[in-house]
Amino acid sequence: MFRIYTTFDFQGNLKNKQYFEGWYFKHISADQDSALSIIPGISLNPKDSHSFIQLIDGLKGTSQYIRYAIEDFNFDYRNHQLKVGKSIFTEKFLSLNIESEAISVKGQIHYNKRIKYPQTLFSPGIMGWYSFIPFMECKHGIISVDHNLTGNLSVNDTLINFNNGKGYIEKDWGTSFPESWIWIQSNNFSTANTSFTFSVAKIPWLRKFFMGFISFLYYNNQFYLFSTYNGSIITGVKKEEETIELSVENKKYKLQISTRRKTSSDLAAPSMGEMTRKIKESINSEVSIKLLDNKGKTIFEETGYSAGLEITDKIFNYL
Repeated sequence: MFRIYTTFDFQGNLKNKQYFEGWYFKHISADQDSALSIIPGISLNPKDSHSFIQLIDGLKGTSQYIRYAIEDFNFDYRNHQLKVGKSIFTEKFLSLNIESEAISVKGQIHYNKRIKYPQTLFSPGIMGWYSFIPFMECKHGIISVDHNLTGNLSVNDTLINFNNGKGYIEKDWGTSFPESWIWIQSNNFSTANTSFTFSVAKIPWLRKFFMGFISFLYYNNQFYLFSTYNGSIITGVKKEEETIELSVENKKYKLQISTRRKTSSDLAAPSMGEMTRKIKESINSEVSIKLLDNKGKTIFEETGYSAGLEITDKIFNYL
C-alpha cells in the first residue's frame, strides 16, 4: 500500500501471474544530437516470464530488446535501486553494462538538480486518487520531470557525451497498456527547467470505459495541472497526418497543444503481462505549448524539442 508513495520502487511482486512493470529513462544530449531512452522492466506471465532492457535511439529510429532471466531482476527497497543483469538503475543515476549479440552499452549517467512531481497524502502522484484503485489495468508514475545529466555512454564503442544534457524519468505497471492512447513529453524548451507531459487513454471501468487524461506544464517553479480527476476537460482535438492539435482547460487555465511526429522506433509493449504488442515511439518530435489564464492572457508560449510521442490511431475513435 505505502509503496505508491515511493513511486520509483517496484510495485509488484514476482508471484504475479499476469503483470508488467517498466521504468522509462530519457536522455537528451546538450546539443540534442543524441536521444536515447532506456527502459528496464519485468514481464510476468505463464508463457514467457522474463526481465528486459529496451533501448531506443531516437535519431536513428532503431531499438533493441535485450532479454534477461527473472533471476537477473532484483529490486533493493532499502536503497531504492533496480538491477537488471549487470546494469543498475536509480533515481539519481544509472550504470549500464549490457552485452548482447546486437549491442554493447557501457557507462554511467548521473542525474542532477532533479525536479520531482508534487505529492500529497491523497494524491501520491500524477494519477491522483486513482492511484488507490486496485483493479486498473495500467498505472502511471512520474519520477523526475526534469534533471541535468552528467556522464557518458559507450554504445558499440561509440562514445556519447551526455554532459549538460536533459533527462526525464517515468514508469508504468499493471497487466496491459491501454487499448489506445496518446502520450507527449518534452523538457527541452528555451526556458530552463520547463517540462510538459500529456497523456490520454481509453480506460476500462466497471465493464465500460472512460477517456481519462493527465497532463502538466512545469514552468517558472510552478506546476499547472490538467487531468480528468481535477475537473479538467479536453475541448478540442484535430489530427492531420503527422500533426495533432489538442486543447484542454479547467476553471483557471487553458492549454493549447500542437505536436508534430518525426522519426519513430518500434517499442515492445505489454498485453496481459506479455511483451508481445508492438507500438511506435518517437523521441525527436516537437510540441508547441500555449498556456493562457481564464481571461485569455498568455502565460507561456514555446516549442519543446526532442519530444517523446506515442500515438495509437484508435484513440481518435473515442475523442
